[in-house]
Amino acid sequence: MNHADKMALTAYRALDEKKGRDIRIIRIADISVIADYFVIVDGGSSSQVNALVDNVEEKMHLAGYAIKQREGRDGTWVLLDYGDVIVHVFDSENRSFYNLEHIWSDGQEMDPEALQA
Repeated sequence: MNHADKMALTAYRALDEKKGRDIRIIRIADISVIADYFVIVDGGSSSQVNALVDNVEEKMHLAGYAIKQREGRDGTWVLLDYGDVIVHVFDSENRSFYNLEHIWSDGQEMDPEALQA
């Protein structure tokens, strides 16, 4: 498993641990230079969005991954940039509005189990 795979899997597990909804891992390495993966999730409330963000930051830090940039509005959408992996945490309304899965549909959706191989 390479570095980016480990990072994406760490983020996925952190989101899953806090019951993130519809977690998607999209491999964009072959179509963009901005990152290897996007990890996209939504939470059912502003509290859950914040809890998802906090858990990703904690788990990534414990795994030794430094955040490069954080942007967004707490409780509605937050982007966590770890270089090789960018995590997008939305509330339902903003996830539908931005529709990143459609914009990045040329990327390859990954099964988290495949990243462990």
